[in-house]
Amino acid sequence: MKTLLLAMLAFLTPFAHVLAADRELLSPDKAFRLSAQLSKANEIVVRYDVAKGYYLYRDKLKFAVEPSTVALGAAHLPPGRVKEDEFFGQVETYRDDVLIRIPVTRPAGSEPFTLIVRSQGCADAGVCYTPQHQQIVIGPGLGERAPESPRPNGASLLESLGRQAPAKP
Repeated sequence: MKTLLLAMLAFLTPFAHVLAADRELLSPDKAFRLSAQLSKANEIVVRYDVAKGYYLYRDKLKFAVEPSTVALGAAHLPPGRVKEDEFFGQVETYRDDVLIRIPVTRPAGSEPFTLIVRSQGCADAGVCYTPQHQQIVIGPGLGERAPESPRPNGASLLESLGRQAPAKP
């Protein structure tokens, strides 16, 4: 029996690298795709598209802004899924995609500003990433647009939030 087991192990060993290649981790920017845009003059919509097999920690999401003439209100974070995490205990996490709305106050006629986002997530494979810091320049016509994904009736990101898309010039 031992000989048969050793023979099978010797046969499968050359294929181990193929299995390992299928489990390569994504870079953080691909595992947790971030985008943000102004949905109206006083609100930013932040979107994370989380890759399959990965999750973000809800309580690790932090938002800041520069310059100091721009102020952020409290982020409206949707509830996450409760998970018993081997690293942090009981936490809420996000999978798939998540939309976060953040009120913003800025002077009339102000220039574009920079949204600074801090996040942390993990792969189901048991690997957690270090906290990520990303910046997006936001302003009318600026910022990264959230990628369109299939929505009921072809609704846009803004329409899915109950907002009207601005008229195109």
